[in-house]
Amino acid sequence: MADIADNAGVFIERHLAASLARHRLPSSVATDPDCEDCGFEIPARRREAVPWATTCIDCQSIRDHKAKGRRR
Repeated sequence: MADIADNAGVFIERHLAASLARHRLPSSVATDPDCEDCGFEIPARRREAVPWATTCIDCQSIRDHKAKGRRR
């Protein structure tokens, strides 16, 4: 017979699995080394750290800032 701790453990595992499934990182790798906004090459360090990046850091910052303004 399951006790409260067992039930809590099952709940936590299911909740964690569901959360991770919703927040998975993209698995694809961007093939174009150029930023799709400004056209300049995305720095190699950014492409290594974020292989799915399609924008340089500056352009992504602009996108993030604009998206933040739309949420309000």
